[in-house]
Amino acid sequence: MTPSAPSHKYLGIRAPLHPHTRYRLLVPCLLLLLAFARGSAWPSSAAPPPPVLVATIAAPITPVTADYLASVIERAEAEKATVLVVELDTPGGLDTAMRQMVQAILRSSVPVAVYVSPSGARAASAGVLITLASDVAAMAPGTNIGAAHPVNIGGGSMDNTMSRKVENDAAAYARSLAARHERNAEWAESAVRESASLSAKDALDRKVIDLVVPGLPDLLSRLDGREITKGESVLTIRTKGAPVTRVPMGFRHRVLSALADPNIAYILMMIGVYGIYFELASPGAVFPGVVGGISLVLGFYALQTLSANYAGFLLILLAVILFFLELKVPSHGALSIGGIVSMVLGSLMLFRESADPFLRVSWSVLITMVALSAVFFTAVISLAVRSQIRKPATGPEGMIGETGEAVTDLDGRGKVRVVGELWDARCGRPVRKGEQVTVKGMDGMTLLVEPRRLGDAESKGG
Repeated sequence: MTPSAPSHKYLGIRAPLHPHTRYRLLVPCLLLLLAFARGSAWPSSAAPPPPVLVATIAAPITPVTADYLASVIERAEAEKATVLVVELDTPGGLDTAMRQMVQAILRSSVPVAVYVSPSGARAASAGVLITLASDVAAMAPGTNIGAAHPVNIGGGSMDNTMSRKVENDAAAYARSLAARHERNAEWAESAVRESASLSAKDALDRKVIDLVVPGLPDLLSRLDGREITKGESVLTIRTKGAPVTRVPMGFRHRVLSALADPNIAYILMMIGVYGIYFELASPGAVFPGVVGGISLVLGFYALQTLSANYAGFLLILLAVILFFLELKVPSHGALSIGGIVSMVLGSLMLFRESADPFLRVSWSVLITMVALSAVFFTAVISLAVRSQIRKPATGPEGMIGETGEAVTDLDGRGKVRVVGELWDARCGRPVRKGEQVTVKGMDGMTLLVEPRRLGDAESKGG
């Protein structure tokens, strides 16, 4: 019998593994290595999601708000934001500023969602067209939109032809913006022609807006995964997990926005008028002229955004000129009265009564400034007139009419005491020592006196 082959166990030699066994061992090792590599590499290489920028416009639509929105859109494009949310609460504003904002929204490469909020807010007048121009239009419960009929704020009334032209232009603009985003174009036109308005729920039912949500987190949740068209591209909004960054107005925009308030504009203009007046009344004072000049420039900047009537401003300027002339020309108050009337009429005409309330000066501010101006200039002019007719208190003129006492007998010449001082005196009639005398004039350093009679004393006392 043939002896059996030596066992590998005893010879210390390990038998080679079967090929199938090697593959079965290799596959789990590769899977473990791949999982480890993915787990260690992904956290360090994954890019953060694009941010969501939020801008707030709670003011009339002016060149300041248009510039602010343009700067926010520029930042959103630079940061490649997934969406820009504009929280809007406006009573309306200027047509030119509104069109600048609409054009900025339409040109933006970043989706823009206009959210009329918080509850109680409105998108009126120019705010309607800004909302219609947005890629996503949303409103909070308790808000409203509408009343976009154009009004003239240039200081005069429009004739029928011009009014129809402006209305037709605004209606066509509103229809085109609504149709661009497949919204209710018929209602958009009625908002312009008939000043139609809707609540948030009605606006959603009539397809004027896209969403009604109670807050910003709900809006971002509803926007996630929404597709919009920007130009020829279809973009998908991804807000889940995206960081939210609010972009408030900077210091420059806040200052310019405050200047656009009609009440502040009116006060600045009046300060400017006062400053120029004081500089003309007291040449060389410098400070009033500097303050007045700066205030006038700021006031003119604000007037360009408001329904200012420059005829009113010219009447106020005429009032200041009349007040100034009163100081130079004795008119017994006639110029002062004319100045007060001119200032009252100019202040009343400065802003049209038919303009929107946010484009007019409040009556309390207007009446207060007019009253203070009238009282101030009346007091200044009264003091000036009294100083002109007041008897001189110093110099030779100030001595005439003063009374004194003869220190020596005056037989042509002698000594008298007047206003506590000893003077040489000359008198045409004899005066005894201790008698009262009245100064009638001066000849160099010699007083010309006369005896004081009882009738003179009574007349002087009366």
